[in-house]
Amino acid sequence: MPTVAVKRDELFQLLGKTYTDEEFDQLCFDFGVELDEITSEKEQIEREQGKDKASGASDVVEYKIDVPANRYDILCIEGISRGLLVFLEKLKAPRYTTVEPSGEKQRLTILPSTGQVRPHAVAAVLRNITFNQERYKSFIDLQEKLHQNLCRRRSLVAIGTHDLDTLKGPFTYDAKPPADIKFQPLNQTKEFTAPELMELYSKDAHLKQYLPIIQDKPVYPVIYDSNKVVLSMPPVINGNHSKITVNTRNVFIECTATDLHKAKTTLDTIVTMFSVYCEKQFTVEAAEVIQPDGTKINYPSLPYRFEEVNVERINKQVGINITAEQMAKYLTKMCLVTEPLKDGKNLKVEIPPTRADILHACDIMEDVAIGYGFNNIKKTIPDTNCIANQFPLNKLTDLLRQEIAGAGFTEALTFALCSKDDIAGKLGKKIEDIPAVHIANPKTLEFQVARTTLLPGVLKTVYNNQNMPLPLKLFEISDVVYQDPTKDVGSRNERRLCAIHYNKTSGFEVIHGLLDRVMKLLEIPYDKNNGYYIKASDDSTYFPGRCAEIIVKGQSIGRLGTLHPDVITKFDLNQPCSAVEINIEYFL
Repeated sequence: MPTVAVKRDELFQLLGKTYTDEEFDQLCFDFGVELDEITSEKEQIEREQGKDKASGASDVVEYKIDVPANRYDILCIEGISRGLLVFLEKLKAPRYTTVEPSGEKQRLTILPSTGQVRPHAVAAVLRNITFNQERYKSFIDLQEKLHQNLCRRRSLVAIGTHDLDTLKGPFTYDAKPPADIKFQPLNQTKEFTAPELMELYSKDAHLKQYLPIIQDKPVYPVIYDSNKVVLSMPPVINGNHSKITVNTRNVFIECTATDLHKAKTTLDTIVTMFSVYCEKQFTVEAAEVIQPDGTKINYPSLPYRFEEVNVERINKQVGINITAEQMAKYLTKMCLVTEPLKDGKNLKVEIPPTRADILHACDIMEDVAIGYGFNNIKKTIPDTNCIANQFPLNKLTDLLRQEIAGAGFTEALTFALCSKDDIAGKLGKKIEDIPAVHIANPKTLEFQVARTTLLPGVLKTVYNNQNMPLPLKLFEISDVVYQDPTKDVGSRNERRLCAIHYNKTSGFEVIHGLLDRVMKLLEIPYDKNNGYYIKASDDSTYFPGRCAEIIVKGQSIGRLGTLHPDVITKFDLNQPCSAVEINIEYFL
C-alpha cells in the first residue's frame, strides 16, 4: 500500500477542524484508510541517523497514511482532504470539466517513429494555477507516487510537467537515434547527448532504475516545442528549460506511454487533483493530440459514467438492511453521486474520473460498506447449513507428512517454477517431450516453466545443504503442473510425493523401505492383482538396471531407483542418490 505523508496542521486547516490523534485515526478507519505513523522530520532523522544528525531538522508533525493501491485520487493531501470533506458531508463532490482555451489550443503531434518505443501520448494544460511551496512539493510528490504505482516505475507511463510560458507550441513527440538527441536536462548546467545522459544517470541512485526501459531501443523518445526546445526524454528526464517552479502560472502536462488507458488515468488524476488551484477551480484546458494516422483527439477526457446496481443484492452481500435512499447517501459520501431509481430497487451511480478503481459492481458494494461503517455491520451466523471439513487431498497430505517425517526424513519446500533444463536436460530428457506449462515472459532463467516433477527442487535443496552431515534424507509433498487441453485453464495440478536418500552409498533399500511404509499406511498390500508391486523399467533419469516402475492395481503411479551419475553431477552433487516419486492423488 502506498504511504502518503501529510503535515498534520496543514491537513486540519483544509478540513476546517482540529482532531486529536485518536480521533483522526478513527476517521481514517471509517474512511477506509489507515493512519500508519505519527512522526516528524526531526524524529525520523534521529531514529535513522542519530540525534547529532537531527540538528536544524523540522519538528512539524507529519501523518503517514496508508491508502489502497488503487485509490489514485487520495495519493496527495489535496485528494485526501477533498475525499474526507465529502465523506464528512462538508463538501459536495466537485464537478470536473474540460474547457476550450481563449486562444489557440495546445497541440501535440505523435510521429510514427514513436511506435518503436513508446507509441502513446496524452496532454493537458492547467491554466492560471497558483502554487506555493507546499502545493509545489505536493505536485511533485504526486507524480512520483503515480510513477511508482499506477505507472509501474515509468514502464507503462512517464509524466512530464512543464512551464508553458517558457515554451512555444505546437509540440512534437518524436523518436530519434540517441546520438541525435542533445539538450540540457533537469538541474544540470550544460547540454548532454542521450548516450552521455545514460552514462551520467547510470550512477544516479534515483534515475538509473529507469534507464533499462529504453536503453536497448534503436531510438529514444523525445518531445520538442516549435523552436526545437526539448521538453523531455521520457521516461528518463525532463529538460531544464521548461522546469516548473512555485512561480509557474501555466503548466503543460504530457504523459507518454506503452499503455494508453493507464496514460489517460494518470493524466486525469493529476489534473483533477490540482485543478483546485486554478483560477477557475476544477477546470482543465483541453489539448489536442494528433495521432500518427492524422486522427485528432482532445485530452483530458474526464469521463463520467453510470452504473446501475441492485439494492437488495448489495444489502445481501454486505450483510446489512438499508433503504435505497440510505444507500444512495452512503455512496454519495464516497464521491459516487447516487440517486434511487423510480422502482426503488435499483440505484443509478455516477462514477467520476477520479474513481478509476471502480471497475465492477463489487467495488460499489465495498464503498457502501465503508460509508455504512464496517463496525456497524452486525456479526451473524451464515444462513447456509454446512459443516466444514478438510479437503481430502490436503488431509491425506498432512497425514503422510507426519509419518514420513517420523521415518527419519526431513521435509523440503521448493519453488513451483523452475528452468527448462531442470526438468529436461539435467534429467536426461528433451523439453519437447514434456507437457510442461511454459511462462510466456520469464524474468529469469530459473523460472521458465512450472515443474512437472519434484525431483529437481529436492536435489537443489541437497546441493544447498552439502555442509550437513550425511546421510541426507529429504522429502517433499507438493503439486506439479501439466498441460491438459481438456481443462478450462489448459493445465492441471497433480499432488506428488518425492523422497531421496543421499549418502556415500545409494541407499536404495532405504527408499524401497519408505515406499513399503507408505503403502502400508495407505492399506495397499503387496499383491500383483489387488495391491502394488514394482517391475523393472528404463528411465534416462535413473541408472540402467536400477530403476523400477510402481504399479498399483494395474496402474503406474511413479518410479523409484538409483539416480544416473550424469543427473547427480548436473546438479553439482558428488555422492550416490536414490529417489522415489509417486502420484498420491491415485489413492483418494
